[in-house]
Amino acid sequence: MKHGYTNSTVGDGALVVKCYQGPEAAFRLTTESRYLRRLRGRIPVPRVHQVTPTSLTVRFVDGRHGQELLDEGRAIEVLTECGRMLGRIHRLGIVHGDYGPQNMLFDPSTFEATAVLDWEWAHPGRPVEDLAWCEWIVRSHHPEHVPLLPHFFAAYDGPVPPWEERRAAMVARCRELLDFCTRWEPGGPGESLWHDRLEITAAWTEHVTT
Repeated sequence: MKHGYTNSTVGDGALVVKCYQGPEAAFRLTTESRYLRRLRGRIPVPRVHQVTPTSLTVRFVDGRHGQELLDEGRAIEVLTECGRMLGRIHRLGIVHGDYGPQNMLFDPSTFEATAVLDWEWAHPGRPVEDLAWCEWIVRSHHPEHVPLLPHFFAAYDGPVPPWEERRAAMVARCRELLDFCTRWEPGGPGESLWHDRLEITAAWTEHVTT
């Protein structure tokens, strides 16, 4: 995570090639390819084209990234669809592991999800992991939209854990990513980045001033 990412991705408008980096790269590649095949036809995901020992190639999917739409003032639509889609994922007994608008593509006219991306961290787990991480993404990168998070939770088809449980899940995930960066490049910028993010997250309160 030297630059905040665990992979490098390039595309040509027809195919997208993802190469995995850091600890457990081969395991994360296998995880993503397996979940993409498993979810095809059940959740909107890219179609697998080719798998090599170091890369995954998928078919290009048209759509706008969720974070771009958030920046363009479409937070209610994006967060509502994030909640709706997450309910569908969790009904299948799956935790995405890095869920949020940053890993979703949307039809810009209907705001329906055209693809949920980046399944390398997917696993069976507790729904609070994804609920909390989507909230973390908004709080960290789009703090002006924190007051609109109720649209995300209202659209989710399931119980929403209380704030303290969600924050604990955010802190736990930050610790995991700090450990990941420490193993990848001890003393590097990724370790410093996630150390700072961990401290900031642990100090959050439910209601923040933006």
